[in-house]
Amino acid sequence: MATDVVVPTLGESITEATLGQWLKKPGDPVQADEPVASLETDKVAVEVPSPVAGTMGEQVVAEGDTVEVGALIARIEEGAGAPAKAAAETAGAVNPAGPGETPMPKEDEAAPHAEEAGEAGPLTLSPAVRRVVLEHGLDPSKIKGTGKDGRLTKDDVLAAAKAEKAEAAAPAPAPQQQARPAATGERREERVRMTRLRQTIAKRLKEAQDTAALLTTFNDVDMTAVMEARSRYKDLFEKKHGIRLGFMGFFVKAACLALKDIPSVNASIEGDEIVYRDYVDVSIAVSAPNGLVVPVLRDAQALSFAAIEKTIADFGKRAKDGTLTLEDMKGGTFTISNGGVFGSLLSTPIINPPQSAVLGMHRIEERPVVVDGQIVARPMMYLALSYDHRLIDGREAVTFLVRMKEALEDPTRLLIDL
Repeated sequence: MATDVVVPTLGESITEATLGQWLKKPGDPVQADEPVASLETDKVAVEVPSPVAGTMGEQVVAEGDTVEVGALIARIEEGAGAPAKAAAETAGAVNPAGPGETPMPKEDEAAPHAEEAGEAGPLTLSPAVRRVVLEHGLDPSKIKGTGKDGRLTKDDVLAAAKAEKAEAAAPAPAPQQQARPAATGERREERVRMTRLRQTIAKRLKEAQDTAALLTTFNDVDMTAVMEARSRYKDLFEKKHGIRLGFMGFFVKAACLALKDIPSVNASIEGDEIVYRDYVDVSIAVSAPNGLVVPVLRDAQALSFAAIEKTIADFGKRAKDGTLTLEDMKGGTFTISNGGVFGSLLSTPIINPPQSAVLGMHRIEERPVVVDGQIVARPMMYLALSYDHRLIDGREAVTFLVRMKEALEDPTRLLIDL
């Protein structure tokens, strides 16, 4: 008797997804609630768990297919293992081997690989780790995992890939005959299907340009005071809270202060109404393997520096591992994007609809500035505020950045709400 595996509910307004990868092959043993497939939605990768323990049976859809919520994608057979013949027939139904293609290995042929994977059986990889393994063409069973219970992490795979490249680059013994010179001027093209996440990013960014009256205003900030405060207290901060004191805590706090004074920057347009909010849910733009994601720091106005830094660090780690959830990215009233970590000096960020503004941070760079009539070198950062001019006037946008500048150049303002 077989149990159906169906596409689970993916979240509000999400009705379909793309089957990104099968995590189990036909014939593999499966535990209850163990992930058997990875789905790519408009925002994150979602793992589909097995409803029962048994053996992976027929896979109804192939990788890359679009599936709707509730659709049948596979079946789990009863028993601890399916005969090799049945597994091969099931695999052939989904991915038939054509002329000249290598057929699926038989049970006895696959046994050594299973032994290499450990007594627990075949390796279970997260979507992010599996993606890197496939990109570099590595055998995960030959990589030592440093994660919990010996599981592979993305860093483990990247380190193995780097070691393999270094080994390949080592000078080889001189051949007896001179090697044929490589062809010069060779032109190559590669076509890669856009992921669902990348398609959604493109759609939303274009939608923002087509709908909002976008405008960007700039200011620069002397980061001397923030850098001195961070240098003075970072060791004590880390000792007490178990997290490093970064710059984002200062910027989130300064943004909340400025948004309180200029509420339209934290508002949005819904139909013919303007929605003002007395809370701040900050969307933090984070780089993920498949593109930019924006998990939400909720009620940021009420959070301490430690809570802000811990939450942002957790977002970054889970974005890298591909474990962010739809709930993590739901909502958001204002966005902060830090292009400075990649070396950006200046940019014009695009708002994240239905939000009305986004703050762009950039790299800190020593530049000559005039202080008390003297030219001195100071660590300066450009700030950019892109906003919807339908809702936010230029005066309000400029005032918002001035409030940010004042708070960052004199962090005491953050403590006394000034």
